[in-house]
Amino acid sequence: MKRRIRFTYLDVILLLLIFSGAAYMIYRISVDLRYDWKWSVIPDYIVRYDSVSGSYVQGLLVRGLVTTMKLSIWASILASLLGIVMGIMKTSERYFFRMLATSYVSLVRNIPSLVFIFIFYFFFSSQIITFFNLDYHITGLSSNSQYLIRVFFCPPEQLTVFVSAIFTLAIYEGAYMTEIVRSGIESIEQGQWEASDALGLSGLQRMRHIIFPQAFKRILPPMAGQLISVIKDSAIVSVISVQDLTFRGMELMASTYRTFEIWITITGMYFILTFACSYAVKKLEAYMEKRGFV
Repeated sequence: MKRRIRFTYLDVILLLLIFSGAAYMIYRISVDLRYDWKWSVIPDYIVRYDSVSGSYVQGLLVRGLVTTMKLSIWASILASLLGIVMGIMKTSERYFFRMLATSYVSLVRNIPSLVFIFIFYFFFSSQIITFFNLDYHITGLSSNSQYLIRVFFCPPEQLTVFVSAIFTLAIYEGAYMTEIVRSGIESIEQGQWEASDALGLSGLQRMRHIIFPQAFKRILPPMAGQLISVIKDSAIVSVISVQDLTFRGMELMASTYRTFEIWITITGMYFILTFACSYAVKKLEAYMEKRGFV
């Protein structure tokens, strides 16, 4: 049953105060800032006409937005898998698994994200990727394989840093996903655990057939919400030269000195992306509630 939206006098007063504050801020910016606004430069960074191909192509900001979306999707997939595994381990009866998962969550959640991304990036890039000689294998791939890398990931020459960013984000966000999964599992009624014990199920069978299917219905909405945070947190990988939306914005700001126009546009692009995801999550929750999943 939908709730009716009712406006009170207090709501009207608050809205008037908000609009008055916004109008005053815009007025003070236009009077005191004395900034030479030039919004005409922005459209070329969204979509531009390529005289060589004779067609419209993505501008720098759109290319950065596409990179952000790819990075967020892959990081979300890995973070979800890591969070599910670690969440189950944190509720395990075995002390070693609980200690391992607890140590992972405590370590990641108590280190600043910027420090974490630098530590992991330099170790991952200089040690693991170098050990597997990833750059050499990439250059030896066929043109079709390199095209697939370009479509699903990034340009092949940037794959090393892109993969590093994916794993960095996945490990960082996976710690928060772990707590969501852990709380979902522990929310299952004690009778369900006792019933599975009465059936003689092993710990793995109990988790697979009884506990986790019920917990998954409860953790799906908050996990979907946490995935939106991956999009916002992905901006931090710009510090390791991943050419995402934030990195493109810093490049354009340095070359055009159009600071406000560039960052206001980027803010709007991030808002549209995250708002669309938030709306999708809201519809998902409504669908699950309607179907009796939650």
